[in-house]
Amino acid sequence: MNPSDISLAVDSLQADIIQLVDKLPNLKHKKWISRALSSLVRMAGEEFETLDWKIISASLLDLERGFQIFYPYRHVRKICIFGSARIPSDTPEYQMAADFAQCVTQQGFMVLTGGGGGIMQAGNEGAGLDLSFGLNIQLPFEQSSNPYIQGNKKAIMFKYFFTRKLFFLRESDALAMFPGGFGTLDETFECLTLIQTGKFGPAPLILVDRPGGDYWYDLHQFIEKQLLNRGLISPDDPSFYTITDDLSVACEAIASFYRVYHSSRYVKDKYVMRLKSELSDQQVEQLNTEFHDMLSKGRIEKAQAFPEEMGDDTDKLPRLTFHFNQRRVGRLYQMIYMINSMGATSPEAAHPEQK
Repeated sequence: MNPSDISLAVDSLQADIIQLVDKLPNLKHKKWISRALSSLVRMAGEEFETLDWKIISASLLDLERGFQIFYPYRHVRKICIFGSARIPSDTPEYQMAADFAQCVTQQGFMVLTGGGGGIMQAGNEGAGLDLSFGLNIQLPFEQSSNPYIQGNKKAIMFKYFFTRKLFFLRESDALAMFPGGFGTLDETFECLTLIQTGKFGPAPLILVDRPGGDYWYDLHQFIEKQLLNRGLISPDDPSFYTITDDLSVACEAIASFYRVYHSSRYVKDKYVMRLKSELSDQQVEQLNTEFHDMLSKGRIEKAQAFPEEMGDDTDKLPRLTFHFNQRRVGRLYQMIYMINSMGATSPEAAHPEQK
C-alpha cells in the first residue's frame, strides 16, 4: 500500500468514526471518545514498528483494567501505601504498616498497595479484603501477589510501571511512605516532584517509620543540607510532607487534611478550591494577608460553582478562587493547613473519606 492510499484509508476511517459517534446521541463524553479513536486511526497511518503497537495495545489493556476496577469506588477516598517488598512480617515496620492500614480503613478510607510482599502485604492485611486494592506488576522476581490480595477482584496485574504509577496517583487521595529500597525512594521522589510541579494533589504525603526509627529523618536531613541549603528546592517545599513514627499522628494527618478542604481544580486561569464549610469574610481576609505572596494577581475570593463544574457532585460546596502563581506550591499546602484549622465543623467533616 503506497503512502497516498494509506492517507486516503485513514481519512475514510476518521469520517467513519465521526458518523459512528454521531449515531450515539446519548453517549457520554463523545468529544473525548472521538479524540481517542481518531488518535489511534492517525497512528495506524504511521510507519510504526511491531513493538510500538505492542506497547500501545498493552498500555490500553492496562488502562482498561484499571478504569473498570476503580470506577465503582470513585466516591471513596483512598490511601496509597508504599514500602519495601523485602521487609519481613515480624518487624516493627511491617506491624506499623498493618496497623496504619487498619486505622485509616476504620476512618472510612480504602487502601491501595503494590500487591506484593513486605510493606505492601502489611497494607492489604491491615485493610482487609473488602477495602484493599492491589496494583501489581509483571516482574521476573520478587513481586508475586501477597495472600491478602490474591484472588481479590480489586487486584490488577499491570504490564508497565508507567500505567501502574498512573493509577497509584490517579486514584490516591493520600500517600503513606514506609521504609524501602530504590523502588520506594523512586516513588517518594516522583511523588514529591509531581506535587512540586502541580501534577498531583494537593494531597497529604506521610513518611512513616517504626517507633524510634530514623529512616525518614535521615532523608529529611539530606534534603535540607543538599537541596534546601543549596537553593535547589524552595523553602516551602518541605511542607509537602509529614514525618512521623507515631501511628495516631499518621492517621490524623490524613483525616485532618480533608476536615474543611475538599478538592481543587482550575477553571480557565483561576484556581478553584472547594471547601466543606464556608469561611467567614474575616477568615478570607486573613488568608489574603497571609498568602498574598502565592498570587499572580488579584485576591482570594469566595465563589460558587462555575458552569464548567456543574454536574460533578461538588456544585453545592462553597469555594475560594484566586490566581495562583503555580510556583509556591508549598505555600498552597500551608494555606490548606490554615483553612482546616479555621473552618467551622460540618457534618461532612466527620466523613473525610467521602469525595
